[in-house]
Amino acid sequence: MTAITVTTADGPMDVHVARPDTPNGRAVVVLQEAFGVNAHIRDIARRFAERGYLAVAPDLFHRTNTGEIGYDQHAEAMGLIGRLGPDEIITDVRAVVDRLESTEDVARPDIAVVGFCFGGRAAFTAATALPSLGAAVVFYGPGIAAGPFAVLDRAASITAPLLLHVGADDPTIPAEHVQAIDAALDKAGVDYEQHVYASAGHAFACDARPAMYRADAAATAWDRTHAFLAERLRVTR
Repeated sequence: MTAITVTTADGPMDVHVARPDTPNGRAVVVLQEAFGVNAHIRDIARRFAERGYLAVAPDLFHRTNTGEIGYDQHAEAMGLIGRLGPDEIITDVRAVVDRLESTEDVARPDIAVVGFCFGGRAAFTAATALPSLGAAVVFYGPGIAAGPFAVLDRAASITAPLLLHVGADDPTIPAEHVQAIDAALDKAGVDYEQHVYASAGHAFACDARPAMYRADAAATAWDRTHAFLAERLRVTR
C-alpha cells in the first residue's frame, strides 16, 4: 500500500492506494466514513485489491488537514462532514477519477465509487455529477434524501448503475427516506437496487465497531456488492 497526492481545485489531497498483485483492469474509489481514511477504510481498500481492483481512498478531510479521528469523536466528525457539501465532494472525486484515467490508464466506465456512512452520501453525490462511471455503491449513506446537503433532486443526472445498502434500524436513514430514494430513482429511470437489512442499524458492515457490526447482514451486503461490481464493471478475471 502506498500514498499519492492528487491536485484538486481546493488544494493537494492525499490518496491511499492499494495495488493488486493481479490487476483486473478496474478501479474502486473508496469513500471514507465520517472518521477519515482510518485503518478500517484502508483495510477495505486492501480487500478490494485482493480481488484485483486498483483501490484508492482519498482524504476528503484535506481542506482542514484533519486526517483521521476516533470513533468516539462523534461530535468532531459531524462538524467535519458538515463542511463538505456537494461541490467539495464532486471536486475531490472528479480529481481522483481524472487521475485514474490519466496516469493509471483506467477508463471511467471501469471505475466504481463505493462509500460508507458520510462516504455513502459522497458516492451518491459523485454519481449525480460524473457521467459514465461504471458503478456506485452506497453503504448506509445518510443525508441523501433530506438535510442540508440532500442530493435526491439530482437523481435524474445519475447514469451509473447504483447499489444501496440500508439497515432497517438505522435512525439516520428512516423508512420514509428509503421510500423517497426508491421513488426518485424509479422516476428518473436509474438502474439501481436498494436493499434493507433486518435487525441491522447504521454501520452494520463496519467490523471495526463491534457494537454496530452485524455479521450476517454485512456478509450479504458484501456478496451483493462484489457480484454487482463484477457484473457492472465487466470483470472477467
